[in-house]
This record gives sequence, structure tokens and C-alpha cells, in this order.
Amino acid sequence: MTVLSFSTPRFVAVLTAAALALTACGGGDDSAATSAGGDHGALTVQLSWVKDIEFAGEYFADSKGYYKEAGFSSVNLVAGPGSTETQVASGKSLIGISDPITVAQAVNNEQAPLKIIGATYQKNPFTILSLANKANITTPKDLAGKKIGVQTGNEGLFKALLAVNGLKESDVTIVPVQYDPSVLTNGEVDGYLAFVTSESITLKQRGFQVQNLPFADNGLPFVTESFVVSTDSINTKRAALKDFLYATIRGWKDAVADTDGAVDLAVKNYGKTLDLDAATQKLQATEANKLIQSDETATNGLLTISDQAIATSLATLKASGVQIAAGDLFDTSLIAEVYKDHPDLLK
Repeated sequence: MTVLSFSTPRFVAVLTAAALALTACGGGDDSAATSAGGDHGALTVQLSWVKDIEFAGEYFADSKGYYKEAGFSSVNLVAGPGSTETQVASGKSLIGISDPITVAQAVNNEQAPLKIIGATYQKNPFTILSLANKANITTPKDLAGKKIGVQTGNEGLFKALLAVNGLKESDVTIVPVQYDPSVLTNGEVDGYLAFVTSESITLKQRGFQVQNLPFADNGLPFVTESFVVSTDSINTKRAALKDFLYATIRGWKDAVADTDGAVDLAVKNYGKTLDLDAATQKLQATEANKLIQSDETATNGLLTISDQAIATSLATLKASGVQIAAGDLFDTSLIAEVYKDHPDLLK
């Protein structure tokens, strides 16, 4: 789960993809590009959340030795949540996993020298969760008159959902909550901002009949679980970044093909201290695979970000009060080169 934070929203209508000028493919010294297998030293990756099933691809890449084959002497997957952007900008982590909105804010507000070079989730998992036998929120208009539990860091995103669907903030009652859906089940709120890959599944397992209102299907589509790097590393460690992407793509190919193996890695190894429930992790992995794979990835490969995905992500950012040019946030040239160098990844 990625925890988002937002600046004060300046609500505008979401732009169409065609109206956005894309300059996603950034530069870098092509002479630094190599095939996998360099000598890159230690690899540190700042994860966006605790070590649950969410990072199964990275677990496979580590446990199967893909990162070592790619030239990394050791691998440190640092559990989140944490200050991903700061860790990456300072050079403490080569790679961080975050979301476009938080990265864009760091770029705009702090002049952080950061770019997104790939994304695991083609479709974001945010949803308004409700109980089917109570509020049963199935459309945005059903939000009117309801009490909606929203975490402090996600208020901007929720307000953007209202705006793009023609609702005013006064149409709903926003109730500040923590990351605990019990406020929904005990009747304190009618709806709860959640993940379709997390709280929705947890409540189903507890016997509740739930209803989801996915943000991605209701005006706020954007890629997430994004790989963020420093612009300096793009220029000076381009080969290492490409080799990281190559190994991680291999890991995610394994993860989506072997859900049981992914669950074992999360429950028995990487997330062992969390006392994860295997059945829950498997359900989460199954749901996550729907977000990771798409028609675009079937054509272009896992972790890629299409021009249209960039356009819709930028439109969502704008609706959330964050304006940034594509070329200032995304650089898809590295992953394009990885697939060009390794066409077998598309098999």
C-alpha cells in the first residue's frame, strides 16, 4: 500500500489524453547502456510499504539471484513506509517505490531531482469501500449525503474524486480516520477510502459483503507503485538502473505466473516477522495481478508506462492540484532500452 500526501487541491476538469503534450522519453548517455551483468555494487531499494505480497516481483528477483546476475553484489529491500523521495534524492537508495503524485510534489515543492522510470501497477488500487447491505456506494453520485472515512494523507485524492465527478466537498461529510476499516463495519462511516487489494479483501474474509467504487474507473486513473530514481543516477548509473529494471521485470514475470510461490516468499521469508496470513496474501496477489497486467503490458511488457498512461496520470495529478510536465516527471527511455536489449522478456 502506498500512502499518499497532497498539497491543497486546485480542482480542474481532467484533461483528455490527446490534449496533453508528452515528452516522456528522457535523455542520458547512451554510451552507458549495457546489457545485464555489470558490476554495480550494493543495491538498496526503498519500498513503499511493509514487506507483504505487494513486492513479490522484487522477492523473486532477489531470491532467484536475478539482481546478482545483473551485477549487484548485495540486495537490501528496505521496508516502508518511509521518506522514499528523500532516500532516493540523497543517494541512500538507488531506487524507491512511490506514486506519481508524491514524486511530483517533491519535484515541484522541493526541487527534488527525481524521475519515474517504470511502474508495477498499471491501474491504481484506490477505492471507496462500503458495505453492500448498508450504504452500497456503487456510483460517485451515491457519495452525496454520506460520511466517508478518509486518511489525512489521502484527503486531496478524495477531494479530486469528488471534483471530477461534479460533486462539492459540502455534498459529503469527510471523517478523518486511520488505516483501520473497523470504522466502516461498526457504522461510524458509510464509506472508507481503501485499497481493492487490501481492506476490501480483509472484510470479505471476515464475512462482510462489500461494494467497491474504484477511483481508476471513476475519473482518476493513474499508474502507481512507481520506480523513482534521481536524475543524477540516470546520467551516471544508467547501466545499473537498466540492469535493475531487467532483473525486476524477470522477477515480476515469475510472480504473476506463480502466485503460490509469491505467497511463500512473502509469508515464510521476506514478511516472516509480520505473521502474514497465507490465504489473505494469495487473494491480494490475485487481485493485484489484475492491476499489474493490462493490454498495454501484454504488448509492451511489464512495468512499462505508455504515453496514454502518462497522460491520464498527469490529468489525475492536475485534478489533485499538482501540475507538472511529462518530461519533468517521467523518463521511459531506460525501460524502452531494456526491452529492446532483451526482447525475450516479451515472451
